[in-house]
Amino acid sequence: MFQLVGTQTSTFINFIFYKFFSLFAGKERTDAYLNSYRKNKNSFSDWWHSKFDKNSAYYKPVSIIWKTFVYGFFGVVFYIFCVETNFLWLMGSMPSVEDLQNPKMNQSSEIYTSDGVMIGKFYTENRTPVAANQISPNLVKALVATEDIRFYKHSGIDYKAMVSVALGLATGGTDRGGGSTITQQLAKKLFKTRKSGARGALGYVPLLSTLIYKTKEWLTAIKLERNFTKEEILTMYFNTVDYGNNTYGINTAAKSYFSKSPDSLNIQESAVLVGLQKATTTYNPIRNPKKSLERRNVVISQMQKYGYLTIKQADSISALPIELNTKFETPYDGNANYFKNAVVDFVKKWGDENGYDLYTDGLKIYTTIDSRMQEHAEEAMTQKMKQLQRVFEDHWGKQNPWVDENGKEIPDFLANVVKRTSRYKSLAAKFPSSPDSVLFYLNKKDTMTVYDWKNSSEMKRYWSSMDSLDYYKRVLRAGMMAMDPHTGQIKAWVGGLDYNYFKYDAVKQGKRQPGSTFKPFVYTTAIDDSTFNMSPCDQIEDKPFSKKYIENGEEKEWKPRNATGYFTYSNMTLRRALAQSVNSVTAELTDEVGPANVVRYAKKMGITTPLEAMPSIGLGPFDVSLYDMVAAYSVFVNNGTYTEPILVTKIEESNGKIVEEFQPEHRQAISPESAFLMVHMLKGGVEEPGGTSGSIKWRFDVAKNGNEIGGKTGTTSNNSDGWFMCITRDLVIGAWVGGDDRSIHFRTTNLGEGAKTALPIVGSFLEKIYRDKSIGLEPGPFPKPSFKINKTYLCPTYYQPSQSDSLDIESDSTGSGRNEEDDLIGPPPIPLDTSRRNE
Repeated sequence: MFQLVGTQTSTFINFIFYKFFSLFAGKERTDAYLNSYRKNKNSFSDWWHSKFDKNSAYYKPVSIIWKTFVYGFFGVVFYIFCVETNFLWLMGSMPSVEDLQNPKMNQSSEIYTSDGVMIGKFYTENRTPVAANQISPNLVKALVATEDIRFYKHSGIDYKAMVSVALGLATGGTDRGGGSTITQQLAKKLFKTRKSGARGALGYVPLLSTLIYKTKEWLTAIKLERNFTKEEILTMYFNTVDYGNNTYGINTAAKSYFSKSPDSLNIQESAVLVGLQKATTTYNPIRNPKKSLERRNVVISQMQKYGYLTIKQADSISALPIELNTKFETPYDGNANYFKNAVVDFVKKWGDENGYDLYTDGLKIYTTIDSRMQEHAEEAMTQKMKQLQRVFEDHWGKQNPWVDENGKEIPDFLANVVKRTSRYKSLAAKFPSSPDSVLFYLNKKDTMTVYDWKNSSEMKRYWSSMDSLDYYKRVLRAGMMAMDPHTGQIKAWVGGLDYNYFKYDAVKQGKRQPGSTFKPFVYTTAIDDSTFNMSPCDQIEDKPFSKKYIENGEEKEWKPRNATGYFTYSNMTLRRALAQSVNSVTAELTDEVGPANVVRYAKKMGITTPLEAMPSIGLGPFDVSLYDMVAAYSVFVNNGTYTEPILVTKIEESNGKIVEEFQPEHRQAISPESAFLMVHMLKGGVEEPGGTSGSIKWRFDVAKNGNEIGGKTGTTSNNSDGWFMCITRDLVIGAWVGGDDRSIHFRTTNLGEGAKTALPIVGSFLEKIYRDKSIGLEPGPFPKPSFKINKTYLCPTYYQPSQSDSLDIESDSTGSGRNEEDDLIGPPPIPLDTSRRNE
């Protein structure tokens, strides 16, 4: 064969010939042909010269034809060589051998709970591949009959179909058929041969670019046929294609349109999905049901035409309507949506560092959350906030709840708040010189869907943007987090009432003043720091305290008062002072140990937000996150060791290979003895007479089996923020409740304190998880220390009958009775824009 193009043909040209014939005929058949030719080349040469001698009449026309063939053949070979190698960067890239052997398609990443429940999928293309045995034979028959009836006979390119199309074009026929095989379609979809990255310099030339694209698809289709079986090609095709409505792959499509697995699709359902391939919008059964029905019946008629159905079957099925059972997935289906956002942030950062893409790589992400605890946490939040919201509505009645420090309504509150919203900003940009137009559209009414707190669902209202803002500003917000203090695993995370309507996460994004829940850091400093070496039985007198200090070059004096409004002038043990949340004792103790040391201990134990060493530091005047507070309180239960909270335990690739397993960081923050003593101190809030956390034991069913609970409530100035931090032997739980703005709150401590707002959420949550035996969390006492406790801690409680104990003392407000210069509110309110996650 090589002799026909001349004895001087170079080795390089021979190599090109060999590769070209091997591509279409295969290496074995090409080698066999060459060997046969070599054996008989002399007889062939004799015959050639006898028939086509220069003096023969045949010589000239045959010579022209032959040269045309040879040059044309060389041209085709060279063209294919250029396409394959992207010669001089003219043609664009082709799939590599690795690409062909391991074709990659975008897959959804899945998020699982610690107990194996999938709670979310994240994707750019919602796709979960399936195996061949999970695909209904009806789908295969419908596809082959409609798209490529010679699929099992060709090797990637159907030359007969191409000739048929060409003749149809030449004759102007209307029924031209399609020349593109299933394998070619797969090549185009799987390797995106037309994407910009696969274009070369000639890829921008009209007509020529089309020829190059088609050549790439042909060559890739041939290679696919050589590397995979027909069944594998069909499986990849079904897993690859787009079915509209952001559904990719047959698995997602079957679930989305018919709520079925792909192996259970019947003939008519299979025909609908195959028919979608022609145009996912035009033949979409949801958007265009009539055209979808027509297209489905075309597919059915093709199945009948090629023997997959009888005429009777085809007629019967074609008469049936399309019956959809839609269930489209979104990343935020189900619960734990605030937690999912935190997981996404973590995995995206990890993926950037390790070369993985959360949205395309089909990762399996195993998290620490427990689906049962999460469900109970969300239920507790919903139930208790619904009750609290009713109280809040009754409390304010027809009055507006946004008031200043003196309890007077803030003028133009909504008019100023609306300027922080994205709606206002977009209108202001559209009408920069027309404020009246902005106001017009802000007050223009329209039908909208809003959150219904009474039913924990949604409702339709004919409101304006200002009406909506007025409504949402009256809805209280809340957050709760539960963590295993020993492993650092977060078991429940509720960042708000409903993620669909309140995107701002109150667990980690939200930062508010912790009030008296910050006091344990003062007591920890006094007990753990060897300079002070105090014990729970040491006593401090409950008496007025004042402290002069310099702020911004100005001398000020701080005079905190107790939440009860008076002082007992009695000596109190540290345990009882913390239990009753006595401000004067905390202030005296802060002064003794030094505000800077309190800040140092708070940082050691996990508080990451900025803190200043001020006299009032012990009463929580600076913003912190619930996330940090739960981690810090876990130090007490975990023998003084700070354990970094973790959300993800391991990440796997789609094939099950473990990419990385995660362990939390640990560091010793305080001594084990100090941790034990602080647990004893926090138990005082529940056990001591007048303890601010005592109601958790008599209002909720959590005291069985000798269960021990420690806790600390917190309430900031004017009841703007209510907190409750709870410790048990297995979990540390924190909850926060407050208005969207700090100016929105209850007017009385009796209603707005942490014991009445945040504590019930935690109490209800504990009650639920203890009753759920599937969780396996049994109540019980804190473990006894395995080491000697050198300090005295079992001291009698001195109970002096006085007016301080004759009232409901479950109050811990940090704000009552301060002088005009005492500002515990801190910086101006940070607006929470509910229209998005980040401000």
